[in-house]
Amino acid sequence: MKRLLLAVVFAIGTLSIAHAQPKIGTQVPEVSIPDKAGVTQSLSSLKGKVVLVDFWASWCVPCRRSNKQLVPIYEQYGKKGFEIYGISLDEDKQAWQKAVAADKISWLQVNEPGGWNTPTAVAWNIEQLPSSFLVDKQGRVVSIDPTPAELEKYLKEALQ
Repeated sequence: MKRLLLAVVFAIGTLSIAHAQPKIGTQVPEVSIPDKAGVTQSLSSLKGKVVLVDFWASWCVPCRRSNKQLVPIYEQYGKKGFEIYGISLDEDKQAWQKAVAADKISWLQVNEPGGWNTPTAVAWNIEQLPSSFLVDKQGRVVSIDPTPAELEKYLKEALQ
């Protein structure tokens, strides 16, 4: 009985860790998702840059407001070593592409249809949108859901 109880506790702990959001200081899990053209884009290909991994959807009003706040930040820091890896959880690819155009998004966008049940959303334990993770040049999480002011402060220091 004692062994069974230990096995159950171990299994629950393992499952909790497997579906936990990346924590500050940890390496981000690999992500490889197709972009608008169907070309698979890997998060690891951006190593050496500061990256904001941004989960969003076209139907999410706070996400759309966040996109508008990110546009000037990306314009200012995009050529200095900052990239945004936007992960859309939209089921409707046309709605996603329409939102990208309407919000004037020029950064890397990928779409993994399936909403909350996509492999990436499950692996990163995404429970709300928008959700974002600021990743340093070595691929470690340095901030979760940074405000625009926090993001700019970090970028000013990291990309001097």
